[in-house]
Amino acid sequence: MSDDVKIVEVGPRDGLQNEKMPLTLEQRKTLILALMQTGLQSIEVGSCVSPKWVPQMANSTELFAELPQNTGIALSLLTPNLKGFEQALACGCKEVAVFTAASESFTQKNINCSIAESFEKFADVIALAKQNDIKVRGYVSCVVDCPYEGAISPQQVTQVVTKLFDMGCYEISLGETIGTATPDRVKRLWASVLNEIDSKFLAGHFHNTYGMAIANIYQSLEQGIRTFDSSVSGLGGCPYAKGAAGNVATEDLYYLLNNMGFKTGIDIDALMQASHDINQVLQRHNPSNYAQAYFQNKA
Repeated sequence: MSDDVKIVEVGPRDGLQNEKMPLTLEQRKTLILALMQTGLQSIEVGSCVSPKWVPQMANSTELFAELPQNTGIALSLLTPNLKGFEQALACGCKEVAVFTAASESFTQKNINCSIAESFEKFADVIALAKQNDIKVRGYVSCVVDCPYEGAISPQQVTQVVTKLFDMGCYEISLGETIGTATPDRVKRLWASVLNEIDSKFLAGHFHNTYGMAIANIYQSLEQGIRTFDSSVSGLGGCPYAKGAAGNVATEDLYYLLNNMGFKTGIDIDALMQASHDINQVLQRHNPSNYAQAYFQNKA
């Protein structure tokens, strides 16, 4: 197995859209420019959704257009529908993401349609993306538990993941949305999905509600997964999952990977500066255990 692990930084999108305090476009840009100096190779910039529904993501295409291009860093936008994709296309974006869930109830609450209907929406997006040589990443929420339905079977997740892969997603991120999973359940999930899809097309996306994200990532590494989503300073949560904490902190993911001998390409001091600065702006406490130790040792 490869010694390299890809980290997809989702703080500027999945993180900030779930923080109560909306940032200005300039503040969001400052965060992303700082993250671009850390060695991270994949950064999710924002979301092409109506600002009426997600005000924190307003003007994401304008933000994207102001960022330096051709840096070797993959910058992406979330595009829930064809209109969003056309906006991403117009600002020169070369990678977009689409999202659904393994839970019918969550899909209805989150994007106001069934799982089958979400695939219909993606079909046009993926077809147009192929025509324009744009990569499409797929997200699947609630891959272990749903806040409305409870436990979700690994077989149900596998069906959704396989459908996205067959439609043309180059990578599918499995989202443990409410953070209730434990490593034994994560192992069963990967066992099912890996029967159908090679690990190189899969990513893990873990929330830390019950402090299990790092344990679940370790289990995922053991199953051969080598791509993980994380959020600087553990930004964000899930508005449809009451009490759900933010994504696993990029700082904590770095600590695990680095000390296990995996290569991430991250400049930890640059990452910690970006982490410190965004917390100052948001006036929030950094939940990352690594960050707390790092800054305590610096004091």
